[in-house]
Amino acid sequence: MSTIRPSYMKARFVSAGVLHITLAIVSLAMVLPFTWMVLTSLKSINEVGESNWLPAVPQWGNYKEVFQTSTVQADGAYLGRWYCNSLFVAAWTTFLQVLSSAMAAYSFARLRWPGRDKVFFLYLSTLMLPGLVMMIPSYQIMIELSWIDSFVGLVVPSAFGAFGVFLLRQFMLTIPASLDEAAEIDGAGKWRIFWDIILPLSRPGLITLTIFTFMGSYHSFFWPLVMLKSAHKYTLPIGLLYFDSSRGQETHLLMAAVTLSVAPLILLFVILQKYLVKGIQLGAVKG
Repeated sequence: MSTIRPSYMKARFVSAGVLHITLAIVSLAMVLPFTWMVLTSLKSINEVGESNWLPAVPQWGNYKEVFQTSTVQADGAYLGRWYCNSLFVAAWTTFLQVLSSAMAAYSFARLRWPGRDKVFFLYLSTLMLPGLVMMIPSYQIMIELSWIDSFVGLVVPSAFGAFGVFLLRQFMLTIPASLDEAAEIDGAGKWRIFWDIILPLSRPGLITLTIFTFMGSYHSFFWPLVMLKSAHKYTLPIGLLYFDSSRGQETHLLMAAVTLSVAPLILLFVILQKYLVKGIQLGAVKG
């Protein structure tokens, strides 16, 4: 035993060391592009093409310039407006999708009605349809409703999604059914049970869906590109493309704009990361 135990401990120590080194290399590879982006955003235009990563003198004024500079004076298009547009659209899309998904998931997970499971699997099958395939009929509907070049046309089609329903349904299935029965004995209706019992217990799943939905809407590119015609209504991804094409080869300002665009997502993930991991883990308990 005395000869086996040290060799076992040594092998375990070596494997742990190799794992940590591998993870450190992977983490470094993921952080390097972001580090280059931030450092480039602090350079002057003459330093962008140099091999030196660090700026001689950090140009913090790049952020102020890129945030306030108008690209199309007549249309009032500038990064600050695009920033607000993206946050506005992402916030409304997230709110509506989380609400609609929670209500649908409650119906599929906790209520009994004829054909429930068949309807759920039919609804779930829409996940197999590529988004680009659905873009043409969605665009035709927006034309009929006169929602082209409007924020309503961006928000409403994205307010419903099968993924959110599936995620929250799996999470709600882990909640004991005895809670519903006890609430019904006390005189609570379906809406009261949903609002006062199921939703509070589903908080990790709701936060997980909130993060996924907000990030997806905030970074959405193709749908806003098709829907929006006015430059002052652009969301941030479309605005950055327009900014790059209108300002020429100003890489330092473009990197400053991109850094500002990812800052809310980083902040959101840092604040809610523990709920994200918990929501994914608990949502996968029952199938």
